Amino acid sequence: MGRRRGSPVYRSLAWVRRQSMKVKIFMAVTAMLCSLVALKLFVKNRNHFYVASESVHASGILALIYKLTTQKTCSGLSLKTQLLTATFLAVRLYCSYAIEGDIHTLLDFATLISTLWVIYMIRFKLRSTYIAELDNMAVYYMIIPSAILAIFVHPLGIKSHISRILWAFCVYLESVSVLPQLRLMQKAKIVEPFTGHYVFALGVARFLGFAHWTIQVYETRGAYLFLIGSGYFWLPAVLLAELVQTFILADFSYYYVKSVMSGRLLMSLPPV
Repeated sequence: MGRRRGSPVYRSLAWVRRQSMKVKIFMAVTAMLCSLVALKLFVKNRNHFYVASESVHASGILALIYKLTTQKTCSGLSLKTQLLTATFLAVRLYCSYAIEGDIHTLLDFATLISTLWVIYMIRFKLRSTYIAELDNMAVYYMIIPSAILAIFVHPLGIKSHISRILWAFCVYLESVSVLPQLRLMQKAKIVEPFTGHYVFALGVARFLGFAHWTIQVYETRGAYLFLIGSGYFWLPAVLLAELVQTFILADFSYYYVKSVMSGRLLMSLPPV
């Protein structure tokens, strides 16, 4: 532990921790911009962003599966986040099958099956270890606004009007589906390793989605944003949804990286 504390990485993290909030925000934004530039330069096929995002999401679920099967406990996991995840994945799977029917459909199907298995384990096999009193965020706070927004702001290029609304609904719901999990962890104050791995994987996955849309805006020289003037709010709404979820998970990701670099198995979160 002494050598780890004397490492350059640990000293760098300690220096960052001592900085003011404005400096931390500036460094976070700078790091994000550098990452976007790197992705722009090295990733030529933009579809790879989605594949990478789903693959990272799947790796997070694998961490949950390992936790549930080896430790026989679902303590620290939010059933409501898993239910919301299964909901938007099921809707997206239908839309993907009806509209595209490609590798995206296969990835969504595999992720949905894994998520349903996690839900089954929490609700039935490991119910005695589920902390329901901490997982008390009402899901209608996320479902109802997402549905209402989807009715008014949805893509125009899809032939079926229902498919347009459903596609928009799953995008909006995905952007806030992690909130119950973050709320639970904030109340518990301590995050177990595999739960932390899962949420961090969600953060990485969402950053890749955000990078995809941001680079699209850059390459079209802002044409996506100017579509607002034509009454077309869908693409800016998608970008905003990705941005919201990225920043929701950014704070957790910071504490996750700090915990991993300092060699702590259990991750602690600051009070609200």
